[in-house]
Amino acid sequence: MSLQLDVHLRRGALELDVAFVVGDSETVAIVGPNGAGKSSLLAAVAGLLPIERGHVTCAGTVFDGGVGGPFVPPEQRQAGVVFQDLLLFPHLSALDNVAYGLRRRGVPRGEARARALAWLQRVDIAAHAASRPAMLSGGQAQRVALARALAASPRLLLLDEPLSAVDASARLALRRDLRAHLDAFAGPRLLVTHDAVDAFALADRIVVLEQGRVVQSGGVAEICSRPRSRYVADLVGLNLFRGSVRGGVLQLAEGAALVVPTGSDGEVIATVHPRAVALFRTRPDGTPRNVWPAPITGIESAGDRMRVRLGGVLPLVAEVTPLAVAELRLGVGGEVWVALKATEIDVQPA
Repeated sequence: MSLQLDVHLRRGALELDVAFVVGDSETVAIVGPNGAGKSSLLAAVAGLLPIERGHVTCAGTVFDGGVGGPFVPPEQRQAGVVFQDLLLFPHLSALDNVAYGLRRRGVPRGEARARALAWLQRVDIAAHAASRPAMLSGGQAQRVALARALAASPRLLLLDEPLSAVDASARLALRRDLRAHLDAFAGPRLLVTHDAVDAFALADRIVVLEQGRVVQSGGVAEICSRPRSRYVADLVGLNLFRGSVRGGVLQLAEGAALVVPTGSDGEVIATVHPRAVALFRTRPDGTPRNVWPAPITGIESAGDRMRVRLGGVLPLVAEVTPLAVAELRLGVGGEVWVALKATEIDVQPA
């Protein structure tokens, strides 16, 4: 059973033109900048936003065939949906929120409540079965929403920013539990998130949307090592440049140039890990092929490292230790010398 998408629709200024397949028992995370069309795509799969042409097909059933084609109403698609704002009924207890979908499908009240309680136990929130949504934390409410989506035995699971309402202290445990429930779900799973860590931790495959188009798709390792756009590079923490190589020199559109490993000439995408960018107070000696001065435009913490943003003719980010920041007396508005070995630049055909 797979989910096959060939979705074409307009929504305001957005023109969504997306085609890909989510395999049986596969979790695909959709990532992209704001306005890329992530939530609109999920809404189209759920049946909340009709498509203009193409199709949304699950397990051979056409949910939406575009204008003039077949259309299956949302409540008949057997899709479990976890919305970004959860949409729990405020007047119902957690137990009755989970039982609601079962009751709508004709399950007797006693059986629906028993099954709902079993799901609350599975998502580790049964102790709050009698609580209404206003009494729950963000993480607890998220668990109730997940239980409600799974309790009706859907054939398709859709999640829109499933961890957005969860604070940092609860996020790790909920992410781990959510991954376990996704892995146990026998059907396609489609997840929308803006958080790279959530996407990489939860998904088997990543689909990147930008301006309504798929710009990259692949496994986590491929996305991290071979970003195809500035957004993806920023997402995984890499510097990315596009330009043309000739004779071992990468000429960038901004007018800057980098010496790169010898290879084929032509249009390329080059990536550089921030930790490969060396900073110096004075022009360095030695053999780096790429050396230039650059102004410091920003410094921010990144775990046990510091990310130093550099401007000038070749804007990029360097990662150094806090000790290096202190020893080099780095500060916003100051200037440093940048050194980058050609061998640290990964070059791939554009």
